[in-house]
Amino acid sequence: MILSRAPVRFSLGGGGTDLPSYSSVHGGFLVAAAIDKYIFLAMHKRFDDAVRLAYSKTEQVTDLDAIEHPIFREALKSTGVSRGVELFSMADVPANSGLGSSSSFTVALLNALHAYKREFVSAPQLAEEACDIEIGRLKEPIGKQDQYIAAYGGITAFTFNPDGSVVAEPLAMKPEAMDELESNLLIFFSGVERKASTVLSEQAKTIKSSQDAVEKMHRIKEIGYETKRLLLAGDIDRFGELLHEHWMNKRKLASNMTDSSIDEHYDAARAAGAIGGKLMGAGGGGFFMFYTRPADKRRVYEAMIARGLRPLRFRFDFDGARIMANFHIS
Repeated sequence: MILSRAPVRFSLGGGGTDLPSYSSVHGGFLVAAAIDKYIFLAMHKRFDDAVRLAYSKTEQVTDLDAIEHPIFREALKSTGVSRGVELFSMADVPANSGLGSSSSFTVALLNALHAYKREFVSAPQLAEEACDIEIGRLKEPIGKQDQYIAAYGGITAFTFNPDGSVVAEPLAMKPEAMDELESNLLIFFSGVERKASTVLSEQAKTIKSSQDAVEKMHRIKEIGYETKRLLLAGDIDRFGELLHEHWMNKRKLASNMTDSSIDEHYDAARAAGAIGGKLMGAGGGGFFMFYTRPADKRRVYEAMIARGLRPLRFRFDFDGARIMANFHIS
């Protein structure tokens, strides 16, 4: 038995600039934070040669091409594990909720498969293999943020170069600033699940066809750099103000990025005292992030609960992808 996990993430500043429609031309930069909510993969050797998968449904096949789940299929093919295994996935958060869970699943799965083959893989190799599956093989219209932060963990700045290479820089924040950031962020689930590809496909078209959209992406990238500077300086309240500006720019990049219900939730949080906030991930639903000062935290919390939103308690994760247990013998 092998137990693997990878964290999901928050994008703190610059999110979206990793998308190929932007980064392949202009380069991207963002700051992301892994949190203690995970995608888990359990793997076990079978007595027979069948491959059995259990997720929201169950599959049992003898031919990898017959697997319906695309990430399971491509990960098994890419690692050369083709028979006699069982794989079970579990998650702390719902799918399609803006926390990068699909990429965390891919990273956790690949790590388990490599452990099964007794292969050590570094964080950048694990992230790139996950990118190859999701972006290269499956042609998902996503960037590389989610795979990299799932592999690395921590609060990390990423530079996405036009040639596709990625530079990771863990941020050496002061402990008191990190505690303040963790305490002042409030996370709520909007109750709406959506496929990121739907929003991202329109956003990519907008970026390619509109100079105004490109300028907004330039500003979002600048917000990424400012986020890094403020977090390292410990100026956490100013970071909250940047969240608001980030959302005001991001929400205009696709027509399905927001709707009247999402806007009403956001306006209610601001009226209750939130300095800033945004929908995480592609937008269109999923989780809200709000930044509040301690004196306003209770009011914002109660306002969101009254509107039917569900809170998510969290801590930052600094482990990244890891093998929790490995009892694989042969």
